[in-house]
Amino acid sequence: MLSSSSTTVKNLPLKKRLCFLLKLVCFVTSVLIFCEFLIYYVVIFQCQWPEVKGGAHMGGKETSTSVLKAIILADTHLLGEIKGHWLDKLRREWQMERSFQTAVWLLQPDIVFILGDVFDEGKWSSPQAWAGDVRRFRKMFKYPVSTELVVIVGNHDIGFHYEMTTYKVNRFEKVFNFTSGKLITRKGINFVLVNSVALEGDGCAVCRTSEAKLVALSHKLNCSQQKPSYSNKRCSDVEKLPASEPILLQHYPLYRKSDAECTGEDSAPVEEKNIPFKEKYDVLSQEASQKLIWWFHPRLILSGHTHSACEVLHMGNIPEISVPSFSWRNRNNPSFIMGSITPADFSLQKCFLPYESRVFTIYCAAGALLVILILAHFQLLTPPFYFAQRLISKHKAV
Repeated sequence: MLSSSSTTVKNLPLKKRLCFLLKLVCFVTSVLIFCEFLIYYVVIFQCQWPEVKGGAHMGGKETSTSVLKAIILADTHLLGEIKGHWLDKLRREWQMERSFQTAVWLLQPDIVFILGDVFDEGKWSSPQAWAGDVRRFRKMFKYPVSTELVVIVGNHDIGFHYEMTTYKVNRFEKVFNFTSGKLITRKGINFVLVNSVALEGDGCAVCRTSEAKLVALSHKLNCSQQKPSYSNKRCSDVEKLPASEPILLQHYPLYRKSDAECTGEDSAPVEEKNIPFKEKYDVLSQEASQKLIWWFHPRLILSGHTHSACEVLHMGNIPEISVPSFSWRNRNNPSFIMGSITPADFSLQKCFLPYESRVFTIYCAAGALLVILILAHFQLLTPPFYFAQRLISKHKAV
């Protein structure tokens, strides 16, 4: 009888330790689940689709079917085998995968556009490395049947103009079904896909082919819109397209001097805003920019490349939105654009992803609390009232 009671007493500390250990495991697991999974739902759930002006005049059923819901993101820069450290790659790809999958699940877009620089090392990748990068991309950016994914080419996918080859361009086009000068029409809305890397203007083989396709497409669109400069005779044999003014999708922004006029919390840092942009490297040349505007007379231009947000007006009435990078490797506050688009109008809204600095703050606070709990459990931390009691006793002794 006595031996059984003594055994019970001895087992009490062990049970307490196991119970405390279980509590610690639950605490750590909860923090990990929140910071690596739930936080994306909490943040993205707050994003709402913008309303298109004039939508209130339409019936509810007609509005829901005629408005195209589009998500636009840019510069994912999936790391490759040359420059990418495995831990950095693992962390960034997990963040982007969770963000994309959460956004698609919560927001249910009709279409998603990625504006180039999908890969970080596409310009250098061997066939084996390219195949591996494509597999990782398809895993991260998988999407339901109800959503369409359209990918635009960027300089990191095929190289800057001096690195670009027909092989790299064809490799990208084969995987993503991308062609410069390709028209995508959804719900009567015209989207023009542009290989902005090929708008060098030096007559290279890829450049000539790309420009020829763009010119032919602009002729079709202008005939469909019945522009005054286009006679019936010139348009008699042209395939008629929806008359909606097109939206240009490209990687390089149109020419602008710098980001000095850009505003917002995700615009370029103050120390970088006044740095002049280099034509054909940071932005398109003035000549190429004017050509695109003359050819298409777009109602909206969406671009990436700079990794920072900017809104610019060209010719006084053509807005261009530079979409910031979707990767935490490039900025602390990545985001994407949500667009509600009709054939005659559009409305855009930015959706921010979790700030990486805030996630680190949560981890640091949780780590500090964990240390305090462990010290208190093993009585290594002097409770505040004991500390006060000692001070009082010392004061009385004096």
